[in-house]
Amino acid sequence: MQTMIYVFKTSVDNQTKFESASALLNQLLPESQWNFDLEDCDNILRVDSELNVTALLQNNPVFDCTELE
Repeated sequence: MQTMIYVFKTSVDNQTKFESASALLNQLLPESQWNFDLEDCDNILRVDSELNVTALLQNNPVFDCTELE
């Protein structure tokens, strides 16, 4: 399977939200690489995964995220 890079705009804008989001991402995507860029105005989340992570993340209960094109 091919690894894809997904980029999302998120509502993760502080340490508390980051910790909650991290716990969720580690649970949902244990085999994937991910990181946040909280210095970016869109609080970018990048995910390298073989899974289609869009469906997993878009309606999660912890943080808002929208996939960027």
